[in-house]
Amino acid sequence: MDETIEEITTLIGHKVYSNSGVFVGEVEDLRVDLKDRREITGLALTQLNDELFSDRVEPGTGVIVPYRWVRSVGDIVLVTDVVERLKDDEDDEDGNTVVA
Repeated sequence: MDETIEEITTLIGHKVYSNSGVFVGEVEDLRVDLKDRREITGLALTQLNDELFSDRVEPGTGVIVPYRWVRSVGDIVLVTDVVERLKDDEDDEDGNTVVA
């Protein structure tokens, strides 16, 4: 089996925190660009922090965080400070809320 695929799937289920220690959500799925770059382009998060997202997304839905925000992956995933980035949220072509 391809080692890259195994590494990618290990991200699913990881808790995501901002680099300032704020819980953001949990990785449920990944957005992968298979056509051009064959790389992860985003993390699809659920189990979101209500304090961060309650006025932005409906309960039970998720957000996609751009993978370029990922700073570290280990037992948890650290991303750049999401609180600052929430000022520029938008929707993608599929109607998913993207924090960008």
